[in-house]
Amino acid sequence: MKTHWNLFIAFFRVGMLGYGGGPGSIPLIHKEVVGKYKWMSDEEFGDLLALGNTLPGPIATKLAGYIGHRVSGFWGMINAVLATIFPTIVLMIVLLASLSSIKEFDWVQGMTAAVIPVVGVMLAVLTWQFLDKAGKGMGWIQTGIMGLIIFVLLQFLSVHPGIIIGALILIALLKKDKPKNDDPAKEGDPS
Repeated sequence: MKTHWNLFIAFFRVGMLGYGGGPGSIPLIHKEVVGKYKWMSDEEFGDLLALGNTLPGPIATKLAGYIGHRVSGFWGMINAVLATIFPTIVLMIVLLASLSSIKEFDWVQGMTAAVIPVVGVMLAVLTWQFLDKAGKGMGWIQTGIMGLIIFVLLQFLSVHPGIIIGALILIALLKKDKPKNDDPAKEGDPS
């Protein structure tokens, strides 16, 4: 029961504080799942996030569903997803009902403006963590070249991100590593 409570609280906090949508929630999920409760390692979270970004739908609910299932099975998945979406549903109903009457106040405009740099910094930290992982995994030169190519495709050629993700998945699936032959005596030996 304590595990279900921890799952609910962890993802409820994410749902309450995840301003900026899914990308703004990712560092919060990371803090809860890896930092506080240690349900997975940094590497596992990075792999999960990479896989989750290739699938359609909101990233926060995908992560909540998988992590909840991993921690506590089917009911853990339901618990984590509901904890993630419940605050948003309630806040949207309350805010949309009252926003039209308060949107002109300076403090409301200031609050929304102040959230933007916070989300930007959280995304920058997350971006650096991904670049660091990619640099250690693929090598810094290949990571830099790939990052530059993807940046040009997205920013200047306006290629849809889904096409790039699909192409990279296809390349990864088609790429075949040649087996390494560590024994020099077997080189040239056809048997």
